[in-house]
Amino acid sequence: MLRSKNIRHLIFLFLSLIILVSCGPQPRELAVKKINLGKMILVQGDTARAIEIFDSIKVLYPSAEVQVGVAKNILSDLYRQMIDDCMSQIEITDSIISVYEKNFKKEKGEYDKYVQYTPKRQTFNRSWDRSFLQVYLDERGEFYLISNYMGKEWMKHTGIRVYDKKLQAKSERVPLDDPDNHRSDFLDYKWEKVSYREGKSDSVINFIVEHPDLKIKCVFMGSDYYYILLEDYDIKAVVDAYHLSNAIKRKKALEEKLKRLKEQQLL
Repeated sequence: MLRSKNIRHLIFLFLSLIILVSCGPQPRELAVKKINLGKMILVQGDTARAIEIFDSIKVLYPSAEVQVGVAKNILSDLYRQMIDDCMSQIEITDSIISVYEKNFKKEKGEYDKYVQYTPKRQTFNRSWDRSFLQVYLDERGEFYLISNYMGKEWMKHTGIRVYDKKLQAKSERVPLDDPDNHRSDFLDYKWEKVSYREGKSDSVINFIVEHPDLKIKCVFMGSDYYYILLEDYDIKAVVDAYHLSNAIKRKKALEEKLKRLKEQQLL
């Protein structure tokens, strides 16, 4: 008798469990909630999180075929919109690049690894016999300044400072034994060329870009001090190179983003 009661009790628990499970949320309902959550997250501007939610529906609720299809269509539209937007931004960036490229001469020397942009007023023929700040910009968007000194005496300079009245900015130091600090002489003249790579001239660049209308002076700092007034066309060369560098880097980032989006669209 006790055994029979135990069997009936187990049957009752089993049936109760079946009823409980059958009364719980179904995959279709859960999938619908997930889709609505993704739409809400998308409206809030978190596109990456929304994509994760829509993409998870086919894994979490494969039996909810209609909802899986809806999520797939939403993702397809979303990727198409992002691809179109990315291509539009690339087109705009291309137009910016074309505007600033007109002020540069593009060339690649025998020993150059990348195509270089030389400001038209800073070509060798125009600048070999003067002290000035030279722009270095290449096809990657790599941009920094080079200080060129020419004089009768060695300056052995390791840095530069630009200023106007109380406003000023200074480069990082490039030691005399650094490969980026070059010296040569010919007849009675001394030439010194210091390249401020890896951000060493960023503070000077930003100063010039932010104050292009000032009468900016530059000091070559070494064993002595040598002062020059930056020519208007040298200031313009820095400003143009700054904007062209940013546009080149932005285009590269957008092209990489476009490639990723197209790959994700096919998944």
